[in-house]
Amino acid sequence: MDKKREQVLRETMEREDANAFTRKKDHIELAFQSQISQLHIDPRFQYEPLLAGHPKEGSLPNISFLGKTLRAPMWVSSMTGGTALAHTINHNLARACKEFGFGMGLGSCRSLLYTNETLNDFNIRKLIGDDLPLYANLGIAQVEQLIHNGQIQLITELLDKLSADGLIIHINPLQEWLQPEGDRIEHPPIETITRLLEKKDLNIIVKEVGQGMGYQSLEALFQLPLQAIDFAANGGTNFAKVELLRAANHIKAMYEPLAQIGHNAEEMTNFTNEIIHSLGNKALCKQVIISGGIQNFLDGYYLINKLNVPSIYGQASAFLKHARESYELLAQFVEMQIKGLELANAFLRLKK
Repeated sequence: MDKKREQVLRETMEREDANAFTRKKDHIELAFQSQISQLHIDPRFQYEPLLAGHPKEGSLPNISFLGKTLRAPMWVSSMTGGTALAHTINHNLARACKEFGFGMGLGSCRSLLYTNETLNDFNIRKLIGDDLPLYANLGIAQVEQLIHNGQIQLITELLDKLSADGLIIHINPLQEWLQPEGDRIEHPPIETITRLLEKKDLNIIVKEVGQGMGYQSLEALFQLPLQAIDFAANGGTNFAKVELLRAANHIKAMYEPLAQIGHNAEEMTNFTNEIIHSLGNKALCKQVIISGGIQNFLDGYYLINKLNVPSIYGQASAFLKHARESYELLAQFVEMQIKGLELANAFLRLKK
């Protein structure tokens, strides 16, 4: 095409659409780069482009979860506490929860059991508001010690000072074993959790710390009156691996295979469906936070629709990455996920 003819064509197209000529030119130049290999097609979904229009903003249905109403099926999985960055991270995350309507689990609140020195880092109830779930967090070793020492009231005091809706108990035997400063867990965690529930009427979520849980552990948990189970499956941040990265080389070489042990989120979803069906009325816990290796909104959409109990999906490192920076970057990240979920609701169906 000669330059004069190209100029006439450009002017004609731009009278109707200012970007039309540039866009069409881009389409031609990028066409060969945009071909998708059959090997890369996502096998999880039926794509149905004829059955809906573009979703309107705010089209996600509200979700009743943990006794409150969420506007998005998302959760900030517990990740950090007691560090210089904790204040910035927690406050940015609480603002995002408030703006977009989802809940949050705090990182380990162990430092608040005996002192209020770090309270300002965790004190975010006013930011997140009363209408969204906020949960404190302690490790199973700390809970075991508090029961042994007759100090369960410290848990109640912790929840009161944070105005938290309940407590997340993280189960981390491999992390504690590999951590030089780690505690030793004396009793099976299921016994400790049961004892706490018998002694105190508390809202409790139980989670792992990056390796997930097998069938028998999940089956035992679903028979307890928990608010929810958080998978924390293998595939995301793995705290056994974190401790190995901190360890001396000879320890790392010996124990590194332990980080490969565990269950991914899809496997745990399948376990959960089997367990809920098998237990029937014996299943007292009927809510799940699917976390661990949730890389994007499609992963979350797929698993919460595959699971046969009310569920949301949680992320830790993805939120952490953005929450460390400016609030604007975090808000943009969350908004894009929500728009992605709206698109998925409109155009995608799970394959049977």
